Parts: sequence; C-alpha cells; structure tokens
Amino acid sequence: MAFRVGAKRSLGGLLCNRVLSSSCSTSGHGFSTLVSKRVAFAQATETQVSVTSNFANQPCGFVPFFRRFSVEASSIDQVSLIRQLRERTSAPIKDVKAALIASNWDIEAAQKDLRKRGKVLASKKSARTAAEGLLALAQNENKAALIELNCETDFVARNEIFQYLALALAKQALLVSNSSQPGTFPVGPEHLLDLTLNLEHPKISGETTVQNAITEVAAMMGENVRLRRSYVTSTSSHGVVSTYLHTSPQPGLGRIAGILSLEVEDGNFQLDSLQRVGSELAMHVVAAKPLFLTKELVSSDALENEREVLKSQAESTGKSQMAIEKMVEGRLRKYYEDVVLMEQKFVMNDTVNVKTILDNLSKEVGSTVTVGSFFRMEVGEGIQRLEESSEPLAQAV
Repeated sequence: MAFRVGAKRSLGGLLCNRVLSSSCSTSGHGFSTLVSKRVAFAQATETQVSVTSNFANQPCGFVPFFRRFSVEASSIDQVSLIRQLRERTSAPIKDVKAALIASNWDIEAAQKDLRKRGKVLASKKSARTAAEGLLALAQNENKAALIELNCETDFVARNEIFQYLALALAKQALLVSNSSQPGTFPVGPEHLLDLTLNLEHPKISGETTVQNAITEVAAMMGENVRLRRSYVTSTSSHGVVSTYLHTSPQPGLGRIAGILSLEVEDGNFQLDSLQRVGSELAMHVVAAKPLFLTKELVSSDALENEREVLKSQAESTGKSQMAIEKMVEGRLRKYYEDVVLMEQKFVMNDTVNVKTILDNLSKEVGSTVTVGSFFRMEVGEGIQRLEESSEPLAQAV
C-alpha cells in the first residue's frame, strides 16, 4: 500500500514539474483549455495563448486558464428552429437549414433571407411552362367569377397555400367586375395583378398586391406560379347562375368548371327548380363540351370547314352528286348535336336534348326559361394544345 501511494505521488509530482517547467519557460507562453459547443457533441481542444504582461511577474507554477464557449445553438435548438422556419415558409428543409446557418441561427434574419432568395428564384422560373394548377370559383346570387392559377406540377396544386391563394384570387375577381350586363366576360390578369389582397393564412398573411402574393407563393413552392386567365358570368335579377366543378379537392376548387346562367321572362319563378336544372346543365356543359349555344350561333368558318371535310368523305364513296349532298346535310345534323348545346343529348337522360329540358322547365315554373350564357374551362387548356394539338377550345357564349 505504501509503495502504491508513493508511486502515485511520484507520478503526480513528475507531471506537475513538467507543467510548471513549461509555464516558467522564457517564451512567455502557456496552455489553456478551449471548449467549443458544437452541433452534436462537446469537443475540447488545447490551444496556445500568449501570456499578457499581467502574468509576467507571477511566480513559477502559475498557469493562466481560459475557457471559451460558442454561442451557437445546441442541436435541440437547431432542430426546433428548422421546424419553426419550415412551418413559417414551407421552403425546402435544405434551404431552411442553409439560411439559418448563414444567419447564425437567427430565425427572423433567416426568414428574410429566404424571402429574398425565393423571389429571385421565382423570377428566374417565370419562363418555365406551367400547365398544371387549379380553377377557383367565387360566386354570389347573380354572378360567378372563375380564375385559373397555374403551376408546374400537380403536387404543388395540392398544397394548401396554393389552394388558399387561388380562392383569394377568385374572390378578388368577383369584386373587381362591376359589369351590370348579363353574360360572360373575360377579366385579364393585368386588371388584377396590381390590386390589394388581404390574406389571413398562417404562412402568408397581411396586406399585399396580387402580383406580390403570387411571387411569394412561387418562392415557397419552388415552381413557376402564374395567374393565367379569369372570367365573370352574370345574370339579371330574373335569373340564376349555376356552376359545377369537376375533380374538386375542396369547395370552390376543381380542374374542370362549367358555368351557366338561366334567364326567366317572369320575375316570379320557383328558385329551387331553376337552381336544380341549372346545376344539372352546368354538369352537362362539363361532360358534353359544347362550343355554341344554338345552330344560328355556329360560326361560318367552323361550319364551312366541317362541310368541306364531310363533302370530301362523301365523295370518296363514288355516289352521285345528289346523294353526296344528302349525306353532307345528314352528317351536319350530327355535327350540330355534337357541338351545339341546345341540340345535344342531355347527359343525364339521353332520350331528350337540352332544348326539351328547358321546355319542360318553362312549363314547371310557368314562364319561358332560356340559357343566357355558358362557359366551360379546364386547367391547362390550350397550353399543351399550342404545341401538339389543333383541337378547338371551348368557347364562352
């Protein structure tokens, strides 16, 4: 036992002498312990520091001891900050972490940096094709507004922030149109972009312009987001506006929309019957894709082109000219049934056409009911078509 104690003391003395001898060296340097708190562990290192003049006259054996701690956030704090900033901005986790590191884990500074960088990226992506997205609908008693908000992927179209913005834009379009004339009218994006929006979503709130709101959402989503088009349909006080949205993720949103207005000659009418048939006809518009309201409204160019195609097909049969003319006229009637709303077979009962449905409704309400206007719109309609198809677009009538 005595031997062990003596051995320990000898070893301790030896180590002490080495430390004291190095601290009394004429170089005027000693050693201190540097402790730095990092992301996942505490790392201790030794670093050589200069002994100031305050310690020059200290007795041999005096060792200045310094301990320095980093002000960086702990690993638990970092995870919390990343989660908070991610919830605030919906930016990718990689970008969130990079922004926090660049701002020394200051969440407010990181959020500001993300918004700046996001707007720059959104501007760069504005030229990319955006053929996905949603249609958003807002309506009141006698008017409905429909807008198309595009993005690049259906993944973004399912995002709650994107959907919230689409609905907000539809409500704005409904307010901006003050037309007192019944019918369907386009409202160009240029009439909406500079208007003020009051947003109340947890991740995008406050007063801003339509353009800035779109840019901010584009920055959050990392895709090109744009307001492509909008339309407003209105009716007189003696009518109703009926709508139908297909593939609807929530009320007011969809990928295909049908809007139709019904007008009644007499102001006293059964509103329930009118709304019921109006909703069915709006669904019919989505399914049947009419291009014109009546035969008289079929454009001369469309009719002439169809007549030439049908005549060419009939002539290939080798029949007489009289027979060919009869064939062309018969096939034109079929063309009208395909593209004219009033001549189309009703999708919910193909034994009658739409004109018969309106005649029956007129008898039910005791007054003549007519279709004032109709409109069909589909997400991305015309974007792909410009590149690879010549199929005609549905028209507002």
